[in-house]
Amino acid sequence: MFNKILIANRGEIACRVMETAQKMGVSCVAVYSDVDATAKHVQMADEAVHIGGAAPAESYLKGDVIIRAALDTGAQAIHPGYGFLSENPDFVDAVQAAGLTFIGPSADAIRKMGLKDAAKVLMEKAGVPVVPGYHGDNQDPEHLAGAADAIGYPVLIKAVAGGGGKGMRLVERPEDFATALDSARGEARTAFGNDAVLVEKYVAKPRHIEVQVFGDGTHAVHLFERDCSLQRRHQKVIEEAPAPGMTSEMREAMGQAGVRAAEAIGYKGAGTVEFIVDASDGLRPDRFWFMEMNTRLQVEHPVTEAITGIDLVEWQLRVAAGENLPKKQDDLAISGHAFEARLYAEDVPKGFLPATGTLTHLVFPDNCRADSGVRAGDTISPWYDPMIAKVVVHGSTRAVALETLNRVLQQTEVAGTVTNLAFLGALTRHEGFASGDVDTGLIGRDLETLVQEPEPSDVTAVAAAMTALDLVDVDPETGFSLWAPLHRAVQLSRRDDVLDLDVQVDGPDRQIWQVGENRVVAERTAGRWMLNGTPMPRVAAHNGTLTVFTDYGQSFDVIDPLDRDTSATGDTNVIQAPMPGLVKAVFATAGQTVQKGDRLAILEAMKMEHSLLAARDGIVAEVLVEDGSQVEAGAALVRLEDEA
Repeated sequence: MFNKILIANRGEIACRVMETAQKMGVSCVAVYSDVDATAKHVQMADEAVHIGGAAPAESYLKGDVIIRAALDTGAQAIHPGYGFLSENPDFVDAVQAAGLTFIGPSADAIRKMGLKDAAKVLMEKAGVPVVPGYHGDNQDPEHLAGAADAIGYPVLIKAVAGGGGKGMRLVERPEDFATALDSARGEARTAFGNDAVLVEKYVAKPRHIEVQVFGDGTHAVHLFERDCSLQRRHQKVIEEAPAPGMTSEMREAMGQAGVRAAEAIGYKGAGTVEFIVDASDGLRPDRFWFMEMNTRLQVEHPVTEAITGIDLVEWQLRVAAGENLPKKQDDLAISGHAFEARLYAEDVPKGFLPATGTLTHLVFPDNCRADSGVRAGDTISPWYDPMIAKVVVHGSTRAVALETLNRVLQQTEVAGTVTNLAFLGALTRHEGFASGDVDTGLIGRDLETLVQEPEPSDVTAVAAAMTALDLVDVDPETGFSLWAPLHRAVQLSRRDDVLDLDVQVDGPDRQIWQVGENRVVAERTAGRWMLNGTPMPRVAAHNGTLTVFTDYGQSFDVIDPLDRDTSATGDTNVIQAPMPGLVKAVFATAGQTVQKGDRLAILEAMKMEHSLLAARDGIVAEVLVEDGSQVEAGAALVRLEDEA
């Protein structure tokens, strides 16, 4: 076994790898960028090395600097985590050339699975079913359009070097193919430096089911399946294991297909073979097809660990150190059911825009596993993925596990940034998801309902107001003098709504609140406040913002009555950056006539591209940025002439 390893990553996956390695007595070296100097993974590590600037290209993607850090600190191996350099075969070659061990598959295996078109040809030869489609080298647009006609619409255009939904477009009509192809190629060129695409059949009721495999370079086993069908924009939201509705016949067929895929490329370490499944007639062993293989540890690996009792990182370290596979296929079994929910800093009502901010409060309940790379006090940076945590639960049955997930999400406390917590909670209560009737289109079909945030109750508003007016912790022995005048008022704002609240303090342990036409009585009994007979929820206050931990967290701002109204006027003249990011492209020019909905610029933030559109018809008066500009949230990018 290794004495010391370097982890070439950051955030929750770096912390996750360290937890297991340090339990095994292996020392861990962290690497960090300028903005990660005080990050959780750095403080967890036995030692840490600074490797460059905030941008990944200046730090976490600098393979030569990372290898030098490993050599300088005496590390014997490098664990790549996921993302960044984890599936870069040139990095693997360089690691091995430096005399170090790469904790993962060979460069050859990564190359064979790195391009989706070549991988599918290889899988066909190995007897793994593949989706009907065109995976050839001819990238002429007319040839690709002809291939789409032959396959039959609807089709998917996918970047051959893609992942995470980037460079992927659904095309339902032949007349839309050319535009979709241009868009997919542009995004693929930006994300991967490779604009080649493949075209394949779009499955009508698709489920995304993947098989966890593990190999030692010669032999492989599978650790059963995960269902990752609950997706938004091809990004996984909630994953589970095992897949609902899975039959023993189907599991055997998929598991063996995954093993054949791994053994066909001499796979070593943890990997995931992803399949698209046609669920229009239930789960049948003749209705699943290979999509791709992820030659690394997956984000959702904890659900597999929960149902198998296997520590996949421990297996990675042991196999990389030259040990045999710890278990044979017959030694592996499923116990219960597990879910993983991805908690992100993102503004759901605004189209899931990635968000930043400082986490002023972060608490998870005890009855879950929370893999996180951040703590209270940490900042969600615009430079990296805005994941706060992976919340994982396990139960004896799917119903028990889902109910546990619902409760855990309700009890999770986050303040300092907007999150998708309420959205995740809505998913756990979705009737179709609860019954196991899932497919990749579920969120899209019911998006309007799922993104509706819970309205704050009168009790929630009063809890915030009591905190704002310092009426929670007043000492009943000495507090009367602090309560004059006995009648007080406060204004709270929540998004675009303003709440007016009035209170009459009747004594040290009783307050009568008026919220619009409704009344809330606050009474303190045995040191605890009860609001209309229910316990007062916990409240976190920071810089005038109050977060009440009920209904997945409700945030209010205290309105200073002396401040002038500085709210937005609804001016449509200026197109602003909705978040910090890099101006990837500007399409507008001064004097140009534009129509409502025209794309004026592209902003790249948190690994995704966001099109900024004209809010109305008009003429461009001024372009205030250029390609390559780094801008803050709210920065003016394009200004239109005043309307006549």
